[in-house]
Amino acid sequence: MRFDIMTLFPEMVMNGLETSIIGRAVKNKILEIEAWNIRDYAFNKHSSVDDYPYGGGAGMLMQAEPVYQTYLAIQEKAALPEGKRPRVIYLSPQGKPFNQKMAEDFAKEDELVLLCGHYEGIDERVLEEIVTDYVSAGDYVLTGGELPAMMIVDAVSRLIPGVLHNDVSAEFESFQDNLLEYPQYSRPEIWHDRQVPPILYPVIMPM
Repeated sequence: MRFDIMTLFPEMVMNGLETSIIGRAVKNKILEIEAWNIRDYAFNKHSSVDDYPYGGGAGMLMQAEPVYQTYLAIQEKAALPEGKRPRVIYLSPQGKPFNQKMAEDFAKEDELVLLCGHYEGIDERVLEEIVTDYVSAGDYVLTGGELPAMMIVDAVSRLIPGVLHNDVSAEFESFQDNLLEYPQYSRPEIWHDRQVPPILYPVIMPM
């Protein structure tokens, strides 16, 4: 599976995804992850991607054209059948709250594009042009969409065969079928006067 992340901070995204399970899956070529710097597609000498919003208001707005040109570059590189557009997820507080069922749906795709907003958001016209899904990480405000994008990549990747050493783990993950995972224990048997439940003793732990 391939993830393309449109962002103003590609180093932040890649640094967060190059370690642990996700990093190993990339090295093993199970996943492909690329962060695209929207500034590289700005149409001015200062690589500026923001401007004042029409109608006034506080803050700056990301312009449509750099975002669109980044999208076109991703689409050109995408290994999708001719005429098929990639699924584009815009990380926004106004989107649908992300959950495990949504992760399962996204995991069916061959490629996902995640668009990270910044400043006061993105020009609505380019969102209407390219976005297929509006997704929220929760009812709170973040500086940008990078952290939610990494969260989605992590949650979706765990559902891709081969990413986890033990694929059964994904089947019994927390929140699967809306159930929280049961409490788990490891050695020693007694820690700070707290004992492992005796019902677990028959289970032989590997040496």
